[in-house]
Amino acid sequence: MEFSGDIKIKVGSRIRQLRKELLLSQESLAFKAGLDRTYIASVENGKRNLSIMSLEKITVALECSMAEFFETFE
Repeated sequence: MEFSGDIKIKVGSRIRQLRKELLLSQESLAFKAGLDRTYIASVENGKRNLSIMSLEKITVALECSMAEFFETFE
């Protein structure tokens, strides 16, 4: 089975979408999640793999559950 980097782009786009809906800057999201702003930027741009623990921190900061986060994935 071959995997593409497409999932990183989808996850990053979803984070950006939810962040913008909450009118948060990358810096504000990073602070709320306890992560670095450059890390958030790299994830949003699909350039970094993130751990499940980091994704959980981000979803908590975005005030959504993991189920809500992934509900738009195909």
